[in-house]
Amino acid sequence: MSTMAATPHTPLEEQLSRLPLRERKKLRTRVTIRRTTYRLITEQGYEATTVEQIAEASEVSPSTVFRYFPTKEDIVLADAYDPVIATSLRARPAGESPLESLRAVLAEALAKSLAHESAELVERTRLLVEVPAVRARMSETMSVTSRLLADVLAERTGRDPDDLDLRILIATVLGALCEVTLHWGEHGCRDDLVALVHRALDRLAGGLRL
Repeated sequence: MSTMAATPHTPLEEQLSRLPLRERKKLRTRVTIRRTTYRLITEQGYEATTVEQIAEASEVSPSTVFRYFPTKEDIVLADAYDPVIATSLRARPAGESPLESLRAVLAEALAKSLAHESAELVERTRLLVEVPAVRARMSETMSVTSRLLADVLAERTGRDPDDLDLRILIATVLGALCEVTLHWGEHGCRDDLVALVHRALDRLAGGLRL
């Protein structure tokens, strides 16, 4: 009787499987801090949750928390998807348009998040809707994701990562993703999030005429 080796399914497992021991420990610490933060926020609210409380409950020092996350908002917004998205984007078919490649990898990442981390995704979205500081920080940190995607798409298309058309495409797609997420949260996270993303990108592909 043949056996098959277990394969990683979640973004965390996918990253851990490729990392040396030291880096695995760092990633596990990040994940512990993030999950502890969500638990404390759920129990006592965002404003009442301090970095000192997060550190104590995570069994690390406040300086360790700040080493991994410069602000409390960064803890809320952090996830394991950017490296996974970059890897998936590099693996898309060579002749596929950048928009369709982005659609495929973003929809896949959201589907995995809904399957494996739905409670965290819903809580993060609720905080995006309700806490202005979290929403503002998301806008600031989106530039990191934008640069990562620009580098990968530049490799695939032969363009410069600073190409204006490339930057506009990525900014438009990420902006649409942000608005879809906020819409989803404002309506109780009840709709099919992946379907909403496809709807938004269909509109972009069609020229977005109202």
